Amino acid sequence: MGTELSESPRFVELTIGANGAEVRRASEWLDTACRQRDVPQALVERLVLCLNEVLANVITHGGRTALSAPIKLRLEVSLDQDYSKASVTVSDAGMAFNPLAVPKRILPKTLDEALMGGLGLVMIRRCSDWLHYRHEDGHNHLTFGTRWNLQ
Repeated sequence: MGTELSESPRFVELTIGANGAEVRRASEWLDTACRQRDVPQALVERLVLCLNEVLANVITHGGRTALSAPIKLRLEVSLDQDYSKASVTVSDAGMAFNPLAVPKRILPKTLDEALMGGLGLVMIRRCSDWLHYRHEDGHNHLTFGTRWNLQ
């Protein structure tokens, strides 16, 4: 599947297929788009990490409809007087899943207490300053973002 790219002064969008090559392309797109909009590099890295994890979850757990329908990505960057913020929205047609409804995982104190997997959502929560979710018209819409001071 090819990608579609659209842009406006306020946001930039990309449409990808649900596969590994497209995830790499989406990561590169997000990195470039953030840098072009003066998002600090440390925050760009956090957003790309979150994007990779979200897309991996869509591909792995979203079901047949997630794999057959395009995934839409939207980056919005706003610069205010006090602070700036960048947010990424991932919209997919996979099974409805609200990550905000998942209780926060208690990290193990020892290796014996550790469980395999399940740390992706922990990472997303730690790397983003906020998360928003809605399920609308058969699509999941997950937004994560970060903010920084201009000073």
